[in-house]
Amino acid sequence: MGENASFWESLIYAHPTCTTWKQEAEGSIYHLASILFVVGFMGGSGFFGLLYVFSLLGLGFLCSSVWAWLDVCAADIFSWNFILFVICFVQFIYVTYQVRSVAFDREFQELYSALFQPLGISLTVYRKIVLCCDAEVITLEKEHCYAMQGKTPIDKLSLLVSGRIRVTVDGEFLHYIFPLQFLDSPEWDSLRPTEEGIFQVTLTAETDCRYVAWRRKKLYLLFAKHRFISRLFSILIGSDIAEKLYALNDRVHVGQGFRYDIRLPNFYHVALPETPPVQLSHHLQRGSPRRKPAGVTNCGSFLTQ
Repeated sequence: MGENASFWESLIYAHPTCTTWKQEAEGSIYHLASILFVVGFMGGSGFFGLLYVFSLLGLGFLCSSVWAWLDVCAADIFSWNFILFVICFVQFIYVTYQVRSVAFDREFQELYSALFQPLGISLTVYRKIVLCCDAEVITLEKEHCYAMQGKTPIDKLSLLVSGRIRVTVDGEFLHYIFPLQFLDSPEWDSLRPTEEGIFQVTLTAETDCRYVAWRRKKLYLLFAKHRFISRLFSILIGSDIAEKLYALNDRVHVGQGFRYDIRLPNFYHVALPETPPVQLSHHLQRGSPRRKPAGVTNCGSFLTQ
């Protein structure tokens, strides 16, 4: 204890105290360095936030090195500040390289700005998602089919980038798919990873369309490696299915001015007690929300426009 006490006493009392302070202020280079430090530490997060921080801090350390070389004439102060300047410069070059390495084509950049950036998804995570689809945007010409009812296997998940897709079942119109919506989210959600299935609807391009497609097995491997991406797609797919369900809800008429509401499964029976029960909930649990429910002919076609 005595040795520790003497150490702290020597540390506190042995050094010379400032009896007189300098009357003149330091040079402008010192104050410029301080301003750069203050502004530099106000940077944000992400790649561009790091570029902002390292650039201003590097300039601040460079100014401090010049100040130590010209005004203070202290080799140790100059050395430390110059070393910190070199570190900031190297970090700036490294982050710049990372930003350039995650650059995307115009359509993928627009997709990121419209869908993923508002959710706070970083460019590095988005890059993994883009690489999973081989960074390819597929073209579907007008009146060509993306999927045919009862024939096309469910082996991928696709997101419409531009154009409009018409969804039909047994030749009857069901709903449209617009940009930034998944083409086959109900089919994807209706199957487990180990299951296989085929489309119960036909998807036809009403205009020239462009879409991004992730192969089923490859996407599940990405989910297994990155749980965050798995949760992200789960939220996006769930939201997309909800939009499609509400689009179908707008088309269901049960007669006598009533409209079926998927949020109130008992409404149909309360409003029309004389009508035989219709088990719509069975079709909405496991199957695609696009399927036409059986037994709705007594109250008008489920698909009537």
